[in-house]
Amino acid sequence: MKVAVVGATGLVGSVMLKVLAERNFPVTELIPVASEKSVGKEVEFKGKKYKVVSADQAIALKPEVALFSAGGGTSLEQAPKFAEAGITVIDNSSAWRMDPTKKLVVPEVNANVLTSEDKIIANPNCSTIQMVVVLKPLHEKYKIKRVVVSTYQSVTGTGVKAVEQLMNERNGIEGPKAYAHEIDLNVIPQIDVFQDNGYTKEEMKMIKETNKIMGDDSIKVTATTVRIPVMGGHSEAVNIEFENDFDLAEVRSILEQQEGVVVVDDPANAVYPMPKDAHEKDEVFVGRIRRDESQPKTINLWIVADNLRKGAATNAVQIAEYLQKQGLLG
Repeated sequence: MKVAVVGATGLVGSVMLKVLAERNFPVTELIPVASEKSVGKEVEFKGKKYKVVSADQAIALKPEVALFSAGGGTSLEQAPKFAEAGITVIDNSSAWRMDPTKKLVVPEVNANVLTSEDKIIANPNCSTIQMVVVLKPLHEKYKIKRVVVSTYQSVTGTGVKAVEQLMNERNGIEGPKAYAHEIDLNVIPQIDVFQDNGYTKEEMKMIKETNKIMGDDSIKVTATTVRIPVMGGHSEAVNIEFENDFDLAEVRSILEQQEGVVVVDDPANAVYPMPKDAHEKDEVFVGRIRRDESQPKTINLWIVADNLRKGAATNAVQIAEYLQKQGLLG
């Protein structure tokens, strides 16, 4: 099938191309799309070169599916045009996530909500995706009352400029800044802008998106999101209070059987998930599984995933795979 990648020259867009190739998605023709200044440049896919085209040119070529990773403004402007032309859009920006008329999808959790009528499908926030993949089977078994999450997020979540800032600081080079503060040898307890309630936009995304994806507004969520000087993936310390009590061995067994989750939990031998190990992997890794001894029916987990892959590109491609398998495209 014809596949458009909008934002093909960006950080996530380039990972989308890589994931499409690795997973052998049935691409007969790739249509790379980027801003006007990138039109005419070339991107490589499976050993072939493809010229970058404009959004209007891409629509005229009538792809069956368009993977968007070009920012919220572009998505708000261009996604409806693609959808009107009958093209299914899977959008990685925050533009459509909380729109009540749009589905917000993590395939392992709620792919079953998708229909052929859904022409704009939202890909959730990276930090939300990795958390809900772990929450879903535990909620089904024990019913989650409340989640307290603190994140430790990679600079790659901000983009190329942030990666350059970190490496420049590490090497003593002056350069453009993605953050208001130094990131090397530092921790910044702010991701995105602050809201009136004192939470950042990223924190509110995690709260609202979790309820929408899980299909349950009764789950209470509170979040603190933090940028740290690492690459390779986001990490999260997650505290979950259940309605019903649990057995730790059973929790491990449930998580081991959950699609897309790998349990890495042998603290006696210093074995637990780390962003370095999650880098360039599609799974969500969970470890440090232990009871919260300060209150009943509560557990602590440590969750790690590659934010550019499962947190963005891979999740979008998995949505496309599901649509294709179910005959929901076109």
